[in-house]
Amino acid sequence: MDDDTARMLRRLLERRPVAALCTLHRGEPAVSMVPFVLPRGGTSLLIHVSALATHTRDMQEHPRVSLLVMAEPDDAMPQALPRVALQADAAMLPREGAAYETARGAYLARFPEAAPMFELGDFSIVTLQPVSARLVAGFGRAYSLVGPALEDWLRA
Repeated sequence: MDDDTARMLRRLLERRPVAALCTLHRGEPAVSMVPFVLPRGGTSLLIHVSALATHTRDMQEHPRVSLLVMAEPDDAMPQALPRVALQADAAMLPREGAAYETARGAYLARFPEAAPMFELGDFSIVTLQPVSARLVAGFGRAYSLVGPALEDWLRA
């Protein structure tokens, strides 16, 4: 993958505010929508979820999830839309400590309107640590990343 393609696909994580989150629910795949943030220089994405949401319980029972972020549809064929599909391990971030405050700050920097939800006791920050990625820049332009290559791309 050339540098321009890597940057274009990485920008999807910076510019697109929501992703499709796939969890395992009672043995079946379930998809929901989540706002997300990838803090600058980080390798884990952050989501802020309610304990009342099905996907939250799903992540607690089965931490491996998939996340899909797609470019805005245009006149191109839908199958050629640039997209990033991540497989990640979900972990609840404890409310106490500097890591939570840093994550909260990063989330609110992207979604300031979410501040009131941080006052509700049933909301938690979940970190999504990618373990693999499938990056599609268009027809015949698909790339798989794991390990250090994935971490470097996420930090870019």
